[in-house]
Amino acid sequence: MAEADAMPTFGAELKVGGLFNISLTPDLRDLACQDGFKSANAWVGHGIAWFEDIQQFYRERAAIEKEYSQKLTLLAKKYFEKKNRKTSQLSVGDTPAMTPGSLESASLTTWTTQLTTLESRAGEHDRYATNLLSQVAEPLKFFGGRCEELRKRHSDYADKLERERESSYAELRKTKGKYDAVCQEVEAKRKKSESHYDKAKAKSAYQQQVYEMNNAKNSYIIAINVTNKQKEKYYHEYVPEIMDSLQDLNEFRTVKLNALWVVATQLESVMLQQSNALIEHQGTEIKRNLPHLDSMMYIQHNLGTFNEPPDKMFEPSPVWHDDGAMVVDETAKIYLRNVLSKSKSQLGELRREVDKKRREVEGLRRTKQRIREGTEKKDEAEVVRILFSMQEDLHSVDRQRLTAEVETSTITSVVGDVTLGAKNHNFKGQTFKIPTNCDLCGERIWGLSAKGFDCRDCGYTCHSKCEMKVPADCPGEQSKEDRKKLKVERQDSANKLLKPGATMTSQTSSDGPDLTRSNTMNSLSSHSARPSISGSVSGPRSPAEDAPPEAAPRPSVSSAKAPSAARKNRVMAPPPAAYVNNDAPGAAAPNGGEKNEKKGKMLYGFDSGSEGELTVQEGRDVVLLEPDDGSGWLKVRAGYKEGLVPASYVEIIESPGPSAPAPSARPSSTYSTSTTSSAAHSTAAGKKKGPTVAPRRGAKKLRYVEAVYEYAAQSEAEHSMVEGERFVLVTEDPGDGWVEVEKAGVTASVPASYIQAV
Repeated sequence: MAEADAMPTFGAELKVGGLFNISLTPDLRDLACQDGFKSANAWVGHGIAWFEDIQQFYRERAAIEKEYSQKLTLLAKKYFEKKNRKTSQLSVGDTPAMTPGSLESASLTTWTTQLTTLESRAGEHDRYATNLLSQVAEPLKFFGGRCEELRKRHSDYADKLERERESSYAELRKTKGKYDAVCQEVEAKRKKSESHYDKAKAKSAYQQQVYEMNNAKNSYIIAINVTNKQKEKYYHEYVPEIMDSLQDLNEFRTVKLNALWVVATQLESVMLQQSNALIEHQGTEIKRNLPHLDSMMYIQHNLGTFNEPPDKMFEPSPVWHDDGAMVVDETAKIYLRNVLSKSKSQLGELRREVDKKRREVEGLRRTKQRIREGTEKKDEAEVVRILFSMQEDLHSVDRQRLTAEVETSTITSVVGDVTLGAKNHNFKGQTFKIPTNCDLCGERIWGLSAKGFDCRDCGYTCHSKCEMKVPADCPGEQSKEDRKKLKVERQDSANKLLKPGATMTSQTSSDGPDLTRSNTMNSLSSHSARPSISGSVSGPRSPAEDAPPEAAPRPSVSSAKAPSAARKNRVMAPPPAAYVNNDAPGAAAPNGGEKNEKKGKMLYGFDSGSEGELTVQEGRDVVLLEPDDGSGWLKVRAGYKEGLVPASYVEIIESPGPSAPAPSARPSSTYSTSTTSSAAHSTAAGKKKGPTVAPRRGAKKLRYVEAVYEYAAQSEAEHSMVEGERFVLVTEDPGDGWVEVEKAGVTASVPASYIQAV
């Protein structure tokens, strides 16, 4: 079998059948690639149709056997002529790249030997004719029908692959059209904003449309990468695979044809002892007709060059000149994070499913090989039918896996794994039967757009079109009252986007992109100058921030994230003594002194990222209420406000007098699962940036594993390891001996026996 394995195959040698050169256009090259399969398919069809000729030959021979040698001679002459007319078709196909001349394939040579043997024989009788019909002609008809059915399946599947390729191209063109339409809308809103009477509203609409354009652009870029990968799989895996399968079908036909010829030969040997020498020669010639010889001859006369169509590239909109770089501002990251979350959640299961189906296909291929070798008794045609069906299933799942992998790698290569620490909403599809507002855009989820989503934990509602734009900031499971409060806060924030007031006007005027023609058409400058919509301007606080809640109301969680102009705060007096809790650490003692309390000073400014955290400026004095419990966070008080801040951001100030030394600041964490906190630290230029924030208290602890042995990855779905290297454990061994780990934002598999928990 080593010799058969080394033989050339259609998939490796005849990618496009030599029907085009590099000067052809991409569309013509695609057509030529399909024609390469059609040519091979036609050649295999000729071979299967040839079964009918051979079957008819044996039927006619059975009738002629009763008329003895004279008519047998005439029959042999007749089929010599038929063979001569079809020599080129059966040997090298309809359109060979090389002129075949007078060459004959190995099967035709064997057939010629049989006809020559027939001419030298003249005696037959009725029993031999009956055996010839039952043991040769009928099996030829049966296997000819089975082979033709399998050939049609190959042809249908090739058409399906071509339709999938064209569908991918059409989907890309559709995505490109959507991107162009959104760009056109941006340009329209830009022009409208220059002449609209309500400048603030028009500019806000323009800004929102820019965000829609960025999302459409990212979808377009992702679609380009997916289409290119699918195209690569089509030309390097799918088409070669079906060509190899077609070659295998033709060789299977030759195997069956050889077997039936041997049966006919044995019948003749028994009945005609007087022509034993001729029969032995005929049997020797049949054995020399190896299944791959016809395929090799066809390959040699149909070799051609292969020029793969070029990859698809980013095409800027005619009305919005832009480059091929993905947009990575905070608004775009929300969309990318949601796309990445969906892709990553599917990727592991799809990889396992592909591996499972691939193992099943390989097992069935080994069974087919054992059948061909004669070590296993099964119907090979039925096995081939099942194998082809399993390969179709594998192809379908592998396309999904490839799409998820390309989406994941495309996004992580640009913005990293932005899903780490994300608090995704537990969305469930809903059809809202009563009018409900979208918590993102503020519009009604009603009428033609009644379908949407709501979070099972916190009650967040949104349109279907808004799902991928919702930030991953779910506060977790909430009570009914808390859901109502969150609903009010979210709707207030959404309404500010729909009807911006004076604060939005001020912020948009100062921070929004310049609505000039030069910025519209200069993509590089507009990208670099585009501010982040979720960024907050940090600066010294007014005394109003130290006032009690009655004097300075605290903004809601959702409204705090939206941009707002600087407001003029009233200077308030310190709160009355009645408002101060004397039992709290650091509260004023009745005699006018203070309790023994620890104080600290903020080394860096910190902006709260979630409920329970406290926003404090750099250099501000704070009172320590609770020490670090090992989570990397301290509870402090600044003015009347209390909350959590990172321990590494606070310098402990020793109290005067005899007291226990303050504990040293906890070293900064080397890894953070809080993407909200890290986003809050990206402040304006010139502000000192603090160390990485430790995980929130109560957050899920990361589990690490360490490589015990060195391992080299065998595919893109695996990680290479060196001894002692550490990874984040993502999924434990489900029972197949592999675990999923994460390194540099990329999740892949490693052998479970090569690692240990740390």
